[in-house]
Amino acid sequence: MSVLSDADINEYMNESKLGLEPFNPKNLTPNGYDLSIEEVYIKKTESHINEGLAVVPPLSWFAISTKEFVKMSSRITAQLWIRSSYARKGVMASFGKVDAGFHGTLTISCFNANDEELEIPVGDRFCQIVFEKLESIPSELYDKKSGTYQNQRGVTLKK
Repeated sequence: MSVLSDADINEYMNESKLGLEPFNPKNLTPNGYDLSIEEVYIKKTESHINEGLAVVPPLSWFAISTKEFVKMSSRITAQLWIRSSYARKGVMASFGKVDAGFHGTLTISCFNANDEELEIPVGDRFCQIVFEKLESIPSELYDKKSGTYQNQRGVTLKK
């Protein structure tokens, strides 16, 4: 497996081997792309915030959905990494791999480990997606293997 550079990401998008919609060139990093927040769900208050500022109570679980709809081809997988600015505010997040063949927005499970409220502006860059090229095509892509969250949009907790 090899990590895609910003030049690789642009090339793969031009060749339709990878999709990020909407795409903002300012979100490209040397070895990834910063994903933005579309929606914040706060369990404690049962609120879905998709504009303005979300205020997460201290020591509370919340979930965010990315603005970007990602389209992974058969040879691309990815990892997610929290932006250090959120880690420094006490946000802990659970990240997994984005499977080859997955299409949709991403729902990320988070926890405000701080003893103070956390302000999250909708539209802010939250995490970096780092794309990796697979050495071979998997025997089954995400849509055939599981497909549970294929084409999801917004915070999706269960299907």
